Order: sequence, then structure tokens, then C-alpha cells
Amino acid sequence: MNWLMFSLLSAFFAALTAILAKIGVKDVNSNLATAIRTVVILLFAWGIVFSQNLQKDLGSISKFSLVFLILSGIATGLSWLFYFRALQLGTASQVSPIDKLSLVITIVLAAIFLKEKVTPAIIVGAILMSLGAILVGLSK
Repeated sequence: MNWLMFSLLSAFFAALTAILAKIGVKDVNSNLATAIRTVVILLFAWGIVFSQNLQKDLGSISKFSLVFLILSGIATGLSWLFYFRALQLGTASQVSPIDKLSLVITIVLAAIFLKEKVTPAIIVGAILMSLGAILVGLSK
């Protein structure tokens, strides 16, 4: 499979996550719900690592990579905590589009920190994505 297929699968499961989380977070503290979800992900991810015998590669990860993976994990945890609280307070069809503004923020951060090229088509697409997310997310 290529990157596009993995991206589409990611989008599908992210959408499914929003629906399942909205149902699951009802009458549960959002931080507790995030912790439960995190334990499941932890077990799932390490299960894959052990099933593929990848744990032997742990020692070969550079300190540089490890620092950025840890920072990424912290950012993910914060994202999930805020996302679950937002789902508890709003509707999934409002929260999810606003959350997807992360796409536009990623484009900006990738241009700044990773020096990725930003073309006029990317700028127009980011503007349209922003307008779409705001229209869908803030409409009632």
C-alpha cells in the first residue's frame, strides 16, 4: 500500500474514533475516558511491536529521535485530552471539523520547521479547508 491508502485508512479510523469517543465519553469524565483509551492504544501498539519482534530495535533508537518521539507523545496526549473534553461539550459534527484545522496548522509548521514547500495551490487548499471547517464546525 502507498501513502495515500494509509492516509485514507487513517482518515476513516479518525472519523470512527470521533463517533465511538462521543458515545463513550457520555457520563464519563473526559480525562478518565482519555486514560482508558490510552491504555487500550498502549496495549495495542506494544502487541504489534512484540508480534513483529520489533522490541529488539529499541536500543538502536538515537537520543535525538527518542526526545522528539517523547515530545510527540506529550503533544498527542494533550490533543486527546482537549479533544475528549470538546466532544463532551459539543457535538461530534462540530468538534471534528474544528479539530481538523490541525491540517492547516501542520502546513504552516511544516513550512517553518521542516522547510516544506508551500505552493499557491496549498495556500488556496488550506484557506478552503479552514473555511470549510469553520462553516461546518460553527453552524448549528
